[in-house]
Amino acid sequence: MLDKILIIDFGSQYTQLIARRVRELNVYCEIHPFNKSSEVALDSFIGVILSGSPCSVLDEEAPDVALDIFGNLPLLGVCYGAQLLAKKMGGKVAKSLHREYGRAKLNQLSDVTDLLSQVNVGSTVWMSHGDTIVELPQVFEQIASTENIPVAAFKWKDRSVYGIQFHPEVTHSEQGKQLIENFIVKICGASQSWTPDHFAESTIEKLKEKLGNDQVVMGLSGGVDSSVAAVLIDKAIGENLYCIFVDNGLLRKNEFEEVLSSYKELGLNVKGVDAKSLFYDALKGLEEPEAKRKAIGRVFIEVFEQEAKKINNVKWLGQGTIYPDVIESVSVNGTSVTIKSHHNVGGLPEKMDLKVLEPLNTLFKDEVRKVGATLNISKEILSRHPFPGPGLGIRILGSINAEKVNILQQVDHIFIQGLKDEGLYHQVWQAGAMLLPVQSVGVMGDERTYEQVVALRAVSSLDGMTADWCYLPYEFLGRMSNHIINKVKGVNRVVYDISSKPPATIEWE
Repeated sequence: MLDKILIIDFGSQYTQLIARRVRELNVYCEIHPFNKSSEVALDSFIGVILSGSPCSVLDEEAPDVALDIFGNLPLLGVCYGAQLLAKKMGGKVAKSLHREYGRAKLNQLSDVTDLLSQVNVGSTVWMSHGDTIVELPQVFEQIASTENIPVAAFKWKDRSVYGIQFHPEVTHSEQGKQLIENFIVKICGASQSWTPDHFAESTIEKLKEKLGNDQVVMGLSGGVDSSVAAVLIDKAIGENLYCIFVDNGLLRKNEFEEVLSSYKELGLNVKGVDAKSLFYDALKGLEEPEAKRKAIGRVFIEVFEQEAKKINNVKWLGQGTIYPDVIESVSVNGTSVTIKSHHNVGGLPEKMDLKVLEPLNTLFKDEVRKVGATLNISKEILSRHPFPGPGLGIRILGSINAEKVNILQQVDHIFIQGLKDEGLYHQVWQAGAMLLPVQSVGVMGDERTYEQVVALRAVSSLDGMTADWCYLPYEFLGRMSNHIINKVKGVNRVVYDISSKPPATIEWE
């Protein structure tokens, strides 16, 4: 039986980071919101982590969980989770007299045989809270402090229950990974057997059992998630998987042909559908971003549905859904406020009466890539930057037509190829070009020009939830600008986007 760690989410921005740290130790974990904790089958877990929270335990409607449901499972409370443990057991939590945000150093440690094993005095930890524990319950004992926080960590005297008022999951906590490993491996006894190979093998066997001789239809995008999901399903049912790759006229230069070729090399049963004219017709006259997204999504569903109906007796819809999508949909606060609608195959199951198949819905993006590597999927696919479903449709600001798409395809190709040629591609999480709805004055030779402006964008990120702009060499940017203006007719100005997410988004629409 697979060793599993349960993470109870109280709404912290760092909860996914906790899960990633656990997964890095080759231990499987699941995140469940605190208000759904009573529905979790606890007999399948070997330990529990209580997350942080933007809330205060002093609030009347503070997030809460009944501790007795966890029985004798080892517990680790992080920040809010630690304060909740202390308060519920009769301790005292109060507003902090000092600001407790940012780096602090552990200046006293005890009981270094379990949770704090190999954690050193003077080690930097990351604080992020406005409350603090001022009095521990009698059942607890203090095991670490900082200059401003007498109770930086504590333990239950005769049970495997611990609390820490800092965040070991963030990289700023120097020995945070060691502390998490101590809890997961030493205290919970996890075997560290959950590997990409193990996942791939067990998933293929489960798919064989679930699907039998059933047929599956799946829309492919050329991206990492859908590609890895398709190969897993293919290894389980072979030609009973029918893949559809739609050319919406908004792909990158030569992408339709190149992706189809790579899929055929993988042995996938894939059909390419040229639907460019349908998408261009639907987008005619549309300028508002949401209207464009909805039009692209609607036509994709229509095309996909038409092609899928040509397959007899199909019962399942395969999707490349990954774990962050699942977490978002069942989060503490429900689905987040929509900043932009996402183009996916959403709505198809209901319309087509298909059961949904999501073999990657327990994995993070980096884990998907590792599984893909075990399946011998090409590095070209696995290392590909994320690319939005609506493609260049949300990188052309304002109205869309074939001429604008052609301009942006050329610009984008020069930029992406330049990143690859100069060894910068893998230093960037996502990159692309935007065609702006403005023209600017320029001079070429002795002639005045009035032509298009394009913006280049390159960001670094872990999961796309936050991102920072990449510090690409000025010399490189200069060469890209020169190449683009000289080679792409209709462009006379290139700018570089140096905004971070938040407050900006990665895409412009």
